[in-house]
Amino acid sequence: QVRLVESGGGSVQAGGSLRLSCAASGYTYSDVCMGWFRRAPGKEREGVAIIYIGTGGATTYYADSVKGRFTISQGNGKNTVSLQMNSLKPEDTATYYCALDNRRCPVPWTRQPAYNYWGQGTQVTISS
Repeated sequence: QVRLVESGGGSVQAGGSLRLSCAASGYTYSDVCMGWFRRAPGKEREGVAIIYIGTGGATTYYADSVKGRFTISQGNGKNTVSLQMNSLKPEDTATYYCALDNRRCPVPWTRQPAYNYWGQGTQVTISS
């Protein structure tokens, strides 16, 4: 049973930083596509950042709204992914969900039904 556990959410003022982590357990895949989606109040869930980790290395994908501010990276071991969020804005306020696809990343990478596993979500609140 694959399990995703998120950590690191919280509340900061605009311009601040937060770091989210997602730890996956219960699988052994050679290739994995793992990362973050978010749902803001009153909006649909959207892709934030994804990292594909395979035998040849890693590839990252970002939503335009977070490029240059957020950085996704692999943690210690293939089963942990972190999202460093800098220069946070009030519009980044949302529940952030970790997602995992045990294959190559879907095309487009934001295609949510392709992700087999989801975390419970962690709240990020940015005040102005």
